[in-house]
Amino acid sequence: MSRRTLDITLSIGGVLLAALFVVLAILLRNEYNFGKDYVHDQLGQQKITFAAADKLTDEEKNWKPGSACLTTYAGQLMVTGKQAECYANYYIGLHLETSAKTAGLEGETYATIGAIQTGLRTQIADLKAKNDTAGQAAAQTKLDAATAARTTQQTGETLRGLLLTSYGFSIFGDRAGQIGMIAFIAAALLVVLSAAGFIHAFITPPEKAVAPVPALRPAESTGATGTTARA
Repeated sequence: MSRRTLDITLSIGGVLLAALFVVLAILLRNEYNFGKDYVHDQLGQQKITFAAADKLTDEEKNWKPGSACLTTYAGQLMVTGKQAECYANYYIGLHLETSAKTAGLEGETYATIGAIQTGLRTQIADLKAKNDTAGQAAAQTKLDAATAARTTQQTGETLRGLLLTSYGFSIFGDRAGQIGMIAFIAAALLVVLSAAGFIHAFITPPEKAVAPVPALRPAESTGATGTTARA
């Protein structure tokens, strides 16, 4: 095969591969734009606004290292995945923890409080059978607090889960955008290399082979024949 033919073949292959990368990049970019716009529109419809910086308590600002984002986004309307993650993890998360602690159920969640309610109902039934009015009233107070706390946990955990789902969706969109950019860069590099291949093909003599076989010199040919004859 001549060197020119090889260069042209590889260059055409590079152009086709570049076209494939461009198509892939366009598709991924569309996914990125869709994800970004979808998250923006859906979160914007909720009209959730971060508390102003001067309204945040010291606990809200310093609850966890990531709580600093509440100050960063202070006063802003929630419209991005990162904002949703911040609000879910560091604002709702803190207030759910505080709510459970206030109800005397520190560390409990919507799921675990259900078992506590069941235990208190059983306890109330037993106290009622024993005509223990005072004990029954105390247990009922605990049950009421647990019920209120569980309702708060349900509402907060549901909203938190929805916001984190939006955040996850935005991350997929961001990843698609990044891969799309890499695909565009790869396509551009392939186009440059293919152009270089075409240029090299047309400046290379048509008769030049890819790897020409060197001809045997007369002395080497005679020596080889003589060796064969002696054998």
